[in-house]
Amino acid sequence: MAVYKRILLKLSGEVLAGEQKHGFDFDVIENVCSYIRRCVEEGVQVAIVVGGGNFWRGRSSGSMDRTKADSIGMLATVMNSIALADTLNGLGVEARVMSAVEMTNVAEPFVRDEAVRHLEAGRVVVFGGGTGSPFFSTDTAAALRAAEIGADVIFKATNVDGVYDKDPNKFSDAVMYDELTHSEVLAKGLAVMDAAAASLCRDNGIKILVFNLSDPENIIRALRGEKVGTLVK
Repeated sequence: MAVYKRILLKLSGEVLAGEQKHGFDFDVIENVCSYIRRCVEEGVQVAIVVGGGNFWRGRSSGSMDRTKADSIGMLATVMNSIALADTLNGLGVEARVMSAVEMTNVAEPFVRDEAVRHLEAGRVVVFGGGTGSPFFSTDTAAALRAAEIGADVIFKATNVDGVYDKDPNKFSDAVMYDELTHSEVLAKGLAVMDAAAASLCRDNGIKILVFNLSDPENIIRALRGEKVGTLVK
């Protein structure tokens, strides 16, 4: 039985690329969406924020103007949002894309009350376009949207098992935390979310659950309150 009523699932764009690391792997996308469908079937309201790293990473754009690089990244997140929503609709789950960057031919503009109405009607809402402004990450967009819609928790699905005291890919003695406070994350500079996102979650009392998406069943385990990943509260 689900312990959360409304969740915001934060996905990296790289997840959608699978092992090819770029573009779309539709087998991976369909697999992830099948677990999102299970969340909906359990009566949980699901919103999603997805990154754009499978197409563009602004911090790797060299000498390009930061605002222009971030604009390209926002467009990449809308492409990913459309792919997710289309796959969900194909699986029989009503989904809507809402974009912070106005492009009415392909996505609804983000309006907070409309988003909540979609969720209450059982639709999955995929938020694209980041915050709509440069210099803010999609982690910050996730925190902002979670606060706006009153989400119970942010599920941050990553490629590691949780939050460690140091990079587990570089240090064999890295230790994973079971629980942390937002203030500990900020004070220790832990790589959960960027500081703006972590502060926003702290100030609005939003929990963050960080877990590994290599096993998408973790989404369901997390939803049911089972021990998975690291909880920041």
